[in-house]
Order: sequence, then C-alpha cells, then structure tokens
Amino acid sequence: MTYNTLKKKLLVGALALSFGIVNAQNKIDRKALADRNNPQVTKFDRHASLSVGNGNFAYTVDATGLQTFPEVYNTGVPLGTQSQWGWHSYPNVENYKHEEALKNYNFRGKEEPYSVQIKEPGRQQDASNYFRANAHRLHLGYVGLELTNKNGSAIKPEDITNIHQKLELWNGFINSSYMVEGTPVTVKTAASAQKDQIAVSVKSALISKKQLGINFRFPYPTGKHTDDASDWTSPGKHKTEIFSQDSQSFTLKRTLDTTVYYVSVKYTGKATLKEKEPHYFVLTPSGREFSFVCEFTDKAPAKSLGTAQETYNSSQTYWNDFWKKGGAIDFSKATDARAKELERRIMLSQYLMAIQSAGMYPPQETGLTYNSWFGKFHLEMHWWHAAHFALWNRADLLERSMDWYAKAYPIAKQIAERQGFKGIRWMKMTDPSAEEAPSGVGSFLIWQQPHFIYMAELIYRNNPDKKVVEKYNFLVQQTAEFMASFADYDKAKDRYILQGVIAAQETLRASETVNPPFELSYWHFALSTAQKWRERMGEKRNPEWDKIIAKLSSLKEKDGLYLASEDALNTYTDVRFTSDHPAVLGAVGILPQTKLLKPETMKTTLNWIWDNWNWDETWGWDYPMVAMSAARLGEPEKAVGALLMDKRTNTYLLNGHNYQDERLRVYLPGNGGMLAAVAMMCAGWDGATTTTPGFPKNGKWDIVWEGLKPMP
Repeated sequence: MTYNTLKKKLLVGALALSFGIVNAQNKIDRKALADRNNPQVTKFDRHASLSVGNGNFAYTVDATGLQTFPEVYNTGVPLGTQSQWGWHSYPNVENYKHEEALKNYNFRGKEEPYSVQIKEPGRQQDASNYFRANAHRLHLGYVGLELTNKNGSAIKPEDITNIHQKLELWNGFINSSYMVEGTPVTVKTAASAQKDQIAVSVKSALISKKQLGINFRFPYPTGKHTDDASDWTSPGKHKTEIFSQDSQSFTLKRTLDTTVYYVSVKYTGKATLKEKEPHYFVLTPSGREFSFVCEFTDKAPAKSLGTAQETYNSSQTYWNDFWKKGGAIDFSKATDARAKELERRIMLSQYLMAIQSAGMYPPQETGLTYNSWFGKFHLEMHWWHAAHFALWNRADLLERSMDWYAKAYPIAKQIAERQGFKGIRWMKMTDPSAEEAPSGVGSFLIWQQPHFIYMAELIYRNNPDKKVVEKYNFLVQQTAEFMASFADYDKAKDRYILQGVIAAQETLRASETVNPPFELSYWHFALSTAQKWRERMGEKRNPEWDKIIAKLSSLKEKDGLYLASEDALNTYTDVRFTSDHPAVLGAVGILPQTKLLKPETMKTTLNWIWDNWNWDETWGWDYPMVAMSAARLGEPEKAVGALLMDKRTNTYLLNGHNYQDERLRVYLPGNGGMLAAVAMMCAGWDGATTTTPGFPKNGKWDIVWEGLKPMP
C-alpha cells in the first residue's frame, strides 16, 4: 500500500468517524426514525395541541384538526395563530418617550442610564409600563369547525368520540379523525413552507347536512404579560369587514388601531359566507368533502392563493428535505431504558424549533404558540433557540434571524453610547423595532452580548468562506468593542473584572455582583474569537483586547468549589446562590475550557451542584447546560442523567413542548438547549478524543448518528 493510498484511507475513516458512520450498514433510515416518533392524540387534552408552521408562521390545532374549542386549551398549550410580522401597539395617547423609562445607576464611578421598570407611581412608571407592554404580538385569528347537532345546538367537546389524531413529522401533516354523534369526520391540516398559509381538507356527511362549517373568529389583543392574546370582551375596539369576495374566495380586512392585516380564503365547490356576529364569520359548504386555503398577510393580497393540494405539496417537499438533510441520531439499538424517550424528545424538538424558532427575528420563549413577556423576544435566549441549527448542519435556519441584528445596530449603538461604552450593547428584551423594553432585570444582563459572536462563529464553521466573515465581521467587531470597553481594570490586582451586572443566575444583584463565572469565561471566549475574525479579514489583532484576554480574572473559588460570583462567599448557606440557573457550569460546557479555571475544581463543583441544587427552582435549559458541562468534564452518566432528570421543568409533553409551570406551558429554550447538548454529546467538541463522548461506554448506548457538527 502506497503512502497516498494509506493517507486516503485514513482520511475517509476519519470523516466517517466524525459523522458517526462506521460503514454503510449503519446509515440511518430517516423516514422510519420520523415515523416512530409521530405524536398521536386520542382525547381533548389542554397540553396536547399540535402545530404546523414554517418558522415565520405557526398554527396550532385542537383534537378536531382546527381551532374549534380554544377555551379547552387556553390554560394549556393554546391554539395560537401567529406570524413574525403580526404585532400591535395600543395608541400612545400620552406621547410617552423611551427616555422617560431611564434611571441612572453608578457601578464604576460614573452615571449610567438603564431602561428599567420604574417603581414610583407617576408618569415615569406609566411610560415604562407602556413600553414594556408595547409592541405586543397578535393572535391573527381562529379558524375552527362550526359544528351543530340535528337540532342546531352547538356540539361540545364531550360529543366528539373515537379521536385518532397524528402529526406526520415526515410530511408536516396533521391527520385527524373522530365521530360526531356517530358520524365520521376526517380533517387534514398543513402549513405552507413559504407563506403564512394553512390548507385544510374536511370529509364528512355532516357537511351536506349543514351541520359542519368553517368559522373565522377574531379577538382583540389583551396586552398581557403571558396569555393567549385573545380579548373577546372588546368588540368595539377593532373591525373585521369583508374586503373582497367572489364565488370561490373572500378576503377579510382586520383593523386594530393603527394595525391592519388581511385574512384571505380560497375554497373548492359551493359555499356561503355569513357574518354570525361582529368578528365571527361562518363559511357553510355543500357536498361531503371540502377543502380550502387560508392566508394571513400584512398587505392586501395581490395574487392567487393557490390550492390546498399545492400547499400540501409545499409542506411535504419541505419536510421531506428537512429530515433527509442535516443531522440525525438513531437510538433504536440502544438498550438503556431512557433511550426511547430521549429519541422522542430529540425528534419532536427538531420539528418544534423549525416551525417556532427559525424565523426572520429571534423568537419569543413561547415561539409562535402564545404570548410570554408580551410576545417580545429575549436576546440572551437566542443561543438556546438557534445555536443547535448550526450543530445539526442546518446553519441556514440560524442565519434567518441573524440579519435582524444589522437592523438593530443603531439602537444597540445608542444604548452603549448613553452608558459611556464603546461599540454596541445588545438589548435583552425587545421586538422587531429593536427598542429596549424596560426591565428591572433584563437591562442589567450582559450574557446576551457574546451570543452574536458565538453564533457567527458557528455559521463560519459550517461554511468557512470569506463571504461569511465579510457579512458578519462588522457586528462581531462592534460587539467585541463593547465587551472590551465594559471590562474594568482593577489596578490593585492588575486584572480585568466584570461588575454592575445581573448574571445569568438572575438571583444575583447588579449592585453586588463581581465576576460571575459564566460571563467571565464567555468574555474570554468571545474576545478571543473576535480576534480570529480580525485575522481572517487580514487585519492585525487588537492589542488592547489581547491585554484584556490575558488579564481577565480567574474564577473565584472557596473550599474547592467555584462561586456564583466573587461577592457570594456565603454561596452554600444562602438560597439565592443555589437557586435559578446553575450558571457556573456554563463556564465549561457551552464554552470550551479556558485558562480562567481548573477542570478538577469545576468537576467538584458539578458534583456538588448535582447533589445540593434547588432543582425545583430551575428552568428548562438548565438541564442541557448541566449535560454539556458534564460531558466536557468526563461525566457522561451525569450528562445523560441531566437531560432526563425527573423534574417539573424538564417535562416534555406529548407534543414535545418543554413544560415549566402553569404560566409557561411552552418553553422552547429547553428544546433548543437539549438539541445542542445531544449534538455535542455525539459529535464532541474541538479536541475531543473519543466518539460520542457524552454517552456512557457501558454497552447500553449503541447510537448511530450522522451529519452533526462538533462544538467549539
């Protein structure tokens, strides 16, 4: 064998190993993988609604296949219809200004204005409350079945029996069948891959008996912190009118204060449209079969809607392609009792993140299902929603939301300037306008800042092309400029510190917190990465940044354990420091190990947290964060155990949603974090020396994976 032949064989073998494929026999049957994890519903269950969507639009249905009984689900996983463009603001009749929500704080010998929730009653408080709640996301409207019995009375959920509903992951279809007072009904529901549009086909003898129609109902927004965004008590505050109509279609125009949008419907066969009451229209078809498409747009429709079959084809093509490409993990050969559940969570999370968190803006924590934090999105959660796309070899879905940062740049620049820093300071809680929502916590967070650099680096690693660097480099450099400016030099100890922050572990106070460990490590990683980007552009390294990198404070430890921050010397007696996110573990896991810490001390910290943390006071993404830390620290059994820990906030519902509590029945950062964790547990990270380093080598985890990318 020649040297070149041997070299070629070794290279092929290394590539096969990196993709988790030992030989052709191990290639994953991706359709079988999807089919065995299709969620199936057999009853009305407020936590078991199912959704279709495309990243910019999602439509969630009950057991009938449409939004027939929203009142059953509004305290569970609500029946939302939401789009990335669908926002509303109440009229600013008092002419509030954003600067009225500012309050000065002195953390480093100078006044820094922060946008906060003002506690003292008066105009400032009213202004901060207004900008916190506005803009808020809209529920665009309910599309449901109008069901009546022979006497014309409304059918109730208990009148519907023999429910068999299945979400076909492979095609993106929801197929529903059931009996209404002994008469069969079947419904097929899908969403377009490109448009804010659903397609529906209904078959039943009830249609010809005029006992089954389609209703369109429209609420006014509530403007509340967390709910289904549906106020049914204010019909006079908005308008729904027929904008256009012909024998096969109609368009409704919606007007809510200054917000205007359109709902267009095209159907087959004969049907009659009537307004039952304000904001409530019923389409009554003829025959035994009926299909229609319904599109939501922010502008009057200018072209044909197409047919239901064309929408089904669009959905099928998109989802077939989605599952065939990108990463995949097959646990069918694993004998650990937990493997089947882990595979289910992984498959459903991939689907949910693609329809809920892959749009043109960073997503809200409850996606396009219902409103949380007024429908706004949180930039510190963007990594948890979207970083996994790159690790699963779907970087294009991550890139969709990265373009928004360029639009947000001017306001991020203003925030940094008004506080006396260089570069740009990314806001925490915001909306498409990029205006900063007042917050007593969020405005003091800093760990959203490095996310842009991390995610840009993941995109580059998927496609190491100079064009990628040219596209994102300006914002990478401006982001790093703020980070360098924000680090304060401690002359007495010849080091750089981070202060005046609320850490990722939000129980810490901004006035006291110094050098939270995750943030310190993230500063080191992101500034170092920004320097690499300078070199990729053919530029010299920034010497000031190198100085900060070299002199960043080491993580503070006591009694062999790393502390939540330098002020937390009573860490293990004060519940504040053992509740909320165990973010100290983020310093190794999400991030590679840096010179700021010792792995043996972090492993001791991991084990202490495992045994002593207040796990009932955690969030869904804490478990994958612990898993990633455990994997890097050589504790694969704890990595798996963290992902499947039996805790309320680590619950995954029948539909795949990560349940937190009765307020947050949907929490997508948990789903996204879990996908990031299992990708790195399979594909490893830079410098990892074994395959599937995050899974125990006990013979129970025979895993086949392909198409995943290692973490930095």
